[in-house]
Amino acid sequence: MVTFEIIETIGKVIDAVGVAVIVGGALIALAATVVRMRGPEGGAYDAFRRQLGRSILLGLEFLVAADIIRTVAVTPTAQSVAVLAGIVAIRTFLSFSLQVEMTGSWPWQRPIQPARGQEPAVDGPQPK
Repeated sequence: MVTFEIIETIGKVIDAVGVAVIVGGALIALAATVVRMRGPEGGAYDAFRRQLGRSILLGLEFLVAADIIRTVAVTPTAQSVAVLAGIVAIRTFLSFSLQVEMTGSWPWQRPIQPARGQEPAVDGPQPK
């Protein structure tokens, strides 16, 4: 029984880390956007979306890991595995959707064109 409680606590901690990553990333993206809006360079909105998207993606990874850990902690039943599969499927779809939104391509493809402020994807060193 002690092992179950330890694993459950680990799952809750990882859940909290996932939420903290999303909230912290949103606050950092917001602060960086305020700074960019005061500068002459522009592009604040696109940079905000990229930073926020990255923090959401990372937070979702932690949340999926916590769900898996908590499901393994209990005796897996068909219902708990089905619920886990649904949660993981939804969060994976959200991750893919965010990735496509941020880069314009699927995660396993090269970006069609680099997003503003990003380097183009290349296989080898770039000529100078």
